[in-house]
Amino acid sequence: MSSTSATPPAATQDGPLARERAHLAASRDALRAMREDVRNLDIRDVTANWVNAAVLQSQIDDRIKALADLAHTPLFFGRLDYLHAPGAARAEGADGEHFYIGRRHVHDAEGDPMVIDWRAPVSQPFYRASKKDPMDVVLRRRFGYTAGDLTAYEDEHLTDPAEAARASRLLQQEIERPRVGPMRDIVATIQPEQDEIVRSGLGGTVCVQGGPGTGKTAVGLHRVAYLLYAHRERLARTGTLVIGPNASFLHYIEQVLPALGELEVRQATVDELVAQVEVRGTDEAATALVKGDARMARVLRRALRSHVVMPTEPVVVVRGSRRWRVPAHEIEEIIGELLERDIRYGAAREALPQRIAHAVLVRMERAGEAPDDRVQDAVARNAAVKAAVKSLWPPVDPARLVLRLLSDAAFLAEHAAGLLDADEQKALLWAKPPRGVKSAHWSRADAVLIDEAQDLVARTHSLGHVVLDEAQDLSPMQYRAVGRRCTTGSATVLGDLAQGTTPWATRSWAEALHHLGKDDALVEELTAGFRVPREVIAYASRLLPAIAPGLAEVASVRESPGSLTVRSVDAEGRDAAVVDACHAWLEREGSIGLIAADARIPALAEALAAAGLSHLGPGEETTRTTRLTLVPASLAKGLEYDYVVLDEPSAVVDGEPDQRTGLRRLYVALTRAVSGLTVLHTAPLPAELG
Repeated sequence: MSSTSATPPAATQDGPLARERAHLAASRDALRAMREDVRNLDIRDVTANWVNAAVLQSQIDDRIKALADLAHTPLFFGRLDYLHAPGAARAEGADGEHFYIGRRHVHDAEGDPMVIDWRAPVSQPFYRASKKDPMDVVLRRRFGYTAGDLTAYEDEHLTDPAEAARASRLLQQEIERPRVGPMRDIVATIQPEQDEIVRSGLGGTVCVQGGPGTGKTAVGLHRVAYLLYAHRERLARTGTLVIGPNASFLHYIEQVLPALGELEVRQATVDELVAQVEVRGTDEAATALVKGDARMARVLRRALRSHVVMPTEPVVVVRGSRRWRVPAHEIEEIIGELLERDIRYGAAREALPQRIAHAVLVRMERAGEAPDDRVQDAVARNAAVKAAVKSLWPPVDPARLVLRLLSDAAFLAEHAAGLLDADEQKALLWAKPPRGVKSAHWSRADAVLIDEAQDLVARTHSLGHVVLDEAQDLSPMQYRAVGRRCTTGSATVLGDLAQGTTPWATRSWAEALHHLGKDDALVEELTAGFRVPREVIAYASRLLPAIAPGLAEVASVRESPGSLTVRSVDAEGRDAAVVDACHAWLEREGSIGLIAADARIPALAEALAAAGLSHLGPGEETTRTTRLTLVPASLAKGLEYDYVVLDEPSAVVDGEPDQRTGLRRLYVALTRAVSGLTVLHTAPLPAELG
């Protein structure tokens, strides 16, 4: 591998670097021209009305945004020189081509490509070609940038046996580039094992188990971008959704897809998906555990179907001078058939009047009449039929159904019999039942139950593809809520079993995927770490035997001597020591996260203010002037900082309801650093850290 660094312009005006810079400038001009072409489109003669014009103008505006040239984002990051023209016959002497690989497609005035989208098939060897399998690539060139300017390049001659394989310096620099602001894409640094997941097909669900720093979140987001490229029309109709654990996390990742030219992907938390009631209450851990159990789906189904009653008298329909009588036993057969079909409660309720009307039409035909569909519809709307349906298959409000289950001990006992024991039923019941739906102090788990009940009544709309990140923390009922939103689509499930920090955290991906309704999903494991230094991940991995026995330790490719400091401090000087550690990291370039047990946050905020250190909260965007973020341990998951100061590990553990959850929370906190970690403690460290 050879590399050329930036040199004075006079020395490189005829060299490779100058030619690459010229191509970059020409590509930016071409992108600007593409944007102007779209901006100058005249739609007055192609729209029939103002509605069509508004829709088309919105699409044009989105296209203009997608073609934006971001000053500090390289337009291309690599180049491939092929031995033969891609797709051409491998005849001796065939002319090869070279392609520049970037975040989006750029073409010149004649339509010839100047930059190839990283998702195109011809770009794939940039990520997967090797000395062992060069994939017909002679040369792979990586580019280095400084503040948007092309300053270096690095060549890899894949077919030259004399050139030894070695690690890419530019690739390493890109991975280690300081992190200021929101999460950025990894399109220039995707590794072969990550690329296989990114480019897997739309038809199947993929579950990615990945430890800290393996890039699982970025892989999931780039998979969305790839699927939108490969299946744009289909996903434009069915929709895509990214689900994250909290608003701070979603804010942190929200710029990744727009940077890749994808603007139409919705983001939400599970709580936002099921927000049919206002959440104003909280549950004890034991109560939330029962409410999140998959058995609650069966309790709800029983409770809902209990509203259906069998008839005790016939339905008599009067039309003109004739009376048509449908006996009770026949209506009972109709209701039994609908129940046996196990269709949605609301759909069955809508079908019942038509089935009764059909029974009336059969009698009309036997009497010599010739009724048509209009007559059947009229009979279905008959007052007697409507009254019968209302009494036999009454409408049910999902929130009222859940309210009754949580308020009425006898009703709950009837429908939880054989599913929940007496203690579990007692945990569910409100001590003081509310008067109604609006006055109830619903919890997050209650909202999920209402969403389940709503789906039993009417089918939830399914999307084309859903990405579920930090999935290990979901309860079985939350998995079911997500699964309802991709019943006819696929999903990308991302998580780390070792980072499960809820009492109901999943024990295995097989169990989680079953609740999601995706038993046939492919489970992939990422074990190579690219973010966390080797010393830091090795220290954190001491916890794995206690928090996730049998889970493979992340093997970091980054060796950074001196990246870990563990220091004992006096209780009286603890806050001052924390402030000093933050000062020390602030002398370096990059973002700093101060992570502490939630109960310690107010005191640390005061200490930082007294020291004149301005800081942000989780989810707020770091800037060049404000690079320090004060992070409660409960919100650290999924975030990353160049440098981390971790305050009092034992307090992080003690802040959770049980030892295993506390150690998992600590594992998360220990693995947020990209370049350096300082651990300060007054109390003894947890024994599991050795």
